[in-house]
Amino acid sequence: MRFVRFRESHSSEDAEGTGLALPFRPRLGIQFDAGPDGHGGTILPLDALPGIPDDSDRARALDDADLAAYLAADVELVAARAGLERLPDRSGLVIDASSVRFLAPVHRPQKIVCIGYNYRSHVNEQQRATPDRPALFAKWANAIVGDGDAVITPNATHALDLEGELGVVIGTRCRRVPAGLALAHVAGWTALNDVTARDLQGQKVALGPDEHGDGQWARAKSSDTFLPMGPGVVTIDEVPDVSTLTIRSWRTDVQGNRVQMQEGSPRDLIFGVAELIEFISANITLEPGDIIATGTPSGVGVFRDPPVFLQPGDVVSVEVSGIGRVDNPIVAYDETVPEGSPATDLVVRV
Repeated sequence: MRFVRFRESHSSEDAEGTGLALPFRPRLGIQFDAGPDGHGGTILPLDALPGIPDDSDRARALDDADLAAYLAADVELVAARAGLERLPDRSGLVIDASSVRFLAPVHRPQKIVCIGYNYRSHVNEQQRATPDRPALFAKWANAIVGDGDAVITPNATHALDLEGELGVVIGTRCRRVPAGLALAHVAGWTALNDVTARDLQGQKVALGPDEHGDGQWARAKSSDTFLPMGPGVVTIDEVPDVSTLTIRSWRTDVQGNRVQMQEGSPRDLIFGVAELIEFISANITLEPGDIIATGTPSGVGVFRDPPVFLQPGDVVSVEVSGIGRVDNPIVAYDETVPEGSPATDLVVRV
């Protein structure tokens, strides 16, 4: 299954007779026949499935369009699977995916656990030693945006960079889980962009005269809009082996030149998904909807010669094959972009 969080474009009802169209509320759904980029096909709203709204916790999750809460209420997605089996004909209930806006599939996770230095190629491009254990850091929910949403350049940075990553979405609570049982706790996968302010992070090549980093990564990694995600969550039964996937990223600059930045595979992970869950859950309990950002392959802008940083007007894209792609415009601190730049058509104020 492919779970999505979405909003239809406009309501047919106006706002108290004013003639102004109302935006539809966010909803959760299951997407069918999506294209390679995770778009297209049709969407079946979850509240249309037989039996799904009958449980109060599931109903509350649907009302809030909260996938994390839904995963907690529908353990191992038993109700969703049963509802699909009871609905052989969904033709009158689905929505054309071209008529909706995809939102970040998980917008209120309890925690986002990120892994640094976890691809051999990324370690090598920095000329670092291979780590002997996962390097953990955190991002916060304020960083989450969806496909098409703007990434805002903080006024404190001039060195914005991308990091394409495979995201793991936890499906059931796990505490002190051994690697051999870890994947049973995974709901599915999503595409992530771990946007990073390299000067705030303290990368020397990103620093100007008399500049220094923050000494830790909170602002560099978790500023508003620094975690584009989506467009959906593909369940683990659809993709049981992530080593078959490819992660790619692109930068389309202000002049419209599209350059591929990264290409890598989870085969290159130093610590695989099961190992990460074992390591994290030994001390940090993972809850349904929590996200693990598994790390990024080589090719990020800061380690190129010369370094390449994202600018207002650019569009940044991250794709995980079989999962989907997110495209996000880069905007200035005042949320503007240069007129006529590739970002112009995508800009959505957050």
